[in-house]
Amino acid sequence: MAYFQLPPAAGISARFCQALAGAVRDDTPYRHWTLSEVFPEAIAAGILMLPIAPPVLGPTDGTRNSYNAARCFITPALRRDFPVCAALSDALHRPEVARLMADTCAIRAEGSFLRMEYIQDTDGAWLEPHRDIKEKLFSMVIYLCTGPEAKDWGTDIYDAEKNWVGRSSAAFNSAVIFVPGPATWHGFEKRPIRGVRRLMEINYVTPDWRDREQLADPDRPIRPG
Repeated sequence: MAYFQLPPAAGISARFCQALAGAVRDDTPYRHWTLSEVFPEAIAAGILMLPIAPPVLGPTDGTRNSYNAARCFITPALRRDFPVCAALSDALHRPEVARLMADTCAIRAEGSFLRMEYIQDTDGAWLEPHRDIKEKLFSMVIYLCTGPEAKDWGTDIYDAEKNWVGRSSAAFNSAVIFVPGPATWHGFEKRPIRGVRRLMEINYVTPDWRDREQLADPDRPIRPG
């Protein structure tokens, strides 16, 4: 059942490109960009309404690998079953998005693949300071957190010596982008999560990405045009 009208892929990509064009760049402690109003409201609401329960976590080791089997990637099956997943995937595959991502982040997007993960962290979840692997051409986290404590659920940022230097905002429908590199340390310090910390991680990944089951469309490479 559809509860509201989803915008077309062109409308979603236009909003995304507007947010990216207006991003604020900060080079401390490493280059990253902060965006606001990333998705149209119907897309943000549609993601929150997905009938996907948060994973029940046991002990974790500070990595998402400790519960790989419970992670939720936007796959061809989800695109088939949920229009919001199909619409978002189509939008982020569009050439104008790929061109702007390539220009902003100084990456080669041609031939890469879209990877999207819907993350629902509950109390007990945490991430040790880590760097993303080079196969991720860029890393983007979009915050879809709600509730009175959600403002404290942003990503923790560290310097090259892994000293804590700050925390990103987790304002609803905001995002942070960075290009993985030798000093891009980030994580999520242990702290209470009363409710669910919802976010999406979005990447373009290199053609040799091994976990093809994580890709939004493994038969559709990114084409900036």
